[in-house]
Amino acid sequence: MNAVSHKQKGLKGALHCHSTKSDGKQSPEEVLETYHSLGYDFVALTDHDFLMMPNAYKDVPSEFAGMLVFKGIERTIFARGYLHYNEIVGQDEMLNIFNHPAEYDFTVEQMLERMIEVEETVEIHAVEVSLKGFYTAEYDIEEIPQPKVVSDDSHTREMCGRAWVWVDAEKEHDAILRAIKAGKVENEYKWVAQQATWNNQGGSQVG
Repeated sequence: MNAVSHKQKGLKGALHCHSTKSDGKQSPEEVLETYHSLGYDFVALTDHDFLMMPNAYKDVPSEFAGMLVFKGIERTIFARGYLHYNEIVGQDEMLNIFNHPAEYDFTVEQMLERMIEVEETVEIHAVEVSLKGFYTAEYDIEEIPQPKVVSDDSHTREMCGRAWVWVDAEKEHDAILRAIKAGKVENEYKWVAQQATWNNQGGSQVG
């Protein structure tokens, strides 16, 4: 993969990261250190709602060595099965990303039905089209109208840096979230997940 400059692509970011505050193997500080070493401009900590303690991120800074830090949460919601979305909070803005649709034991058609149900409760601003850092093309489709993003969904250091977004925005928390909502985002990833990798988990195409 050819190297690209931030000026060409925008801000490099990670939108889905876990730490020891839920089921990750790195502490929040270690997560930030890892992504900083990989040249990221921003990172979102998004530990699981059912595992996090209250005020889990109270000691986490909003900026780490020049890298912006978002304090988010991976929320669980029920729509004919338990699904997840990331709630990422800025200063005044909030971004809701529907997470890894390819992970669930549903076809694409079944998943689309459930996403519509989720939106009856929560406004979804973007959809993750990756599975643990692997691009899942069957969800990068017109039938899903929201902007598409990729992420590592990192739980270990080795998972960091598999997939990332470039965002066309000023380096400021709310500006980044607004830009993603507006679709000013480009995805980059190292690997593509073949549909055969997971049976029945998003394994049938629309149309």
